[in-house]
Amino acid sequence: MGKVRSSLVKRTVRRLLETYPDVFTGDFEHNKRVVGQLIEYKSKKLRNQVAGYITHVVNATIKRRAKAKGEEPVEETV
Repeated sequence: MGKVRSSLVKRTVRRLLETYPDVFTGDFEHNKRVVGQLIEYKSKKLRNQVAGYITHVVNATIKRRAKAKGEEPVEETV
């Protein structure tokens, strides 16, 4: 079974990626800091869930683009 993410997390990630597409990378720690600055959450758990899902989506996008070009995927790190 895969991970279950709430609709709040998914909705927030979609909104953040539409608003700030170039801010996020494939690095969880970087994304965690950025999410902490952009959105004021009451819990660390929710912030980490959002940052983790953003990392997952960004890495999947990088792999998908590299596969479409016929190249090896290169992970972004900051």
